[in-house]
Amino acid sequence: MTHTAQTREDTQLLGRQLAASLKRGDVVLLTGDMGAGKSEFSRGIARGLGIEGAVPSPSFTILNVYEEGRIPLFHFDWYRIGDESELTDMGLDEYIGGDGAALIEWHERAPYLLPETALEVVLESQDDGSRRITYIPHGNWEENHK
Repeated sequence: MTHTAQTREDTQLLGRQLAASLKRGDVVLLTGDMGAGKSEFSRGIARGLGIEGAVPSPSFTILNVYEEGRIPLFHFDWYRIGDESELTDMGLDEYIGGDGAALIEWHERAPYLLPETALEVVLESQDDGSRRITYIPHGNWEENHK
């Protein structure tokens, strides 16, 4: 399924809409270049789960945990990691598929930690300033979200 977002608000709205179907243990993989809208989409998911405070990108902390929503949200940014061992050594891999929903930016940096079932959200900037946002289900995602 592909959507077009004309504004930051449109991107956040799509995140809010996806949040309505998220369950504990879900993993959402955010794919896109810098500036493609991954953080805006993440903010929309957070708002859709009922998280009201600031939702900064976890670029330097690797993981931001939000417990105040409908379900916990674990927002990862793996851009700065060297390999999977950095995440496992810190025990961060335990949040993936755990008690809340996990959003993972730059998931390509640690593919061995990813579950078979996930939703990949591909965000692409377009020449006209809009964003194309495509949902690609992996494993049993669609079956688990009927």
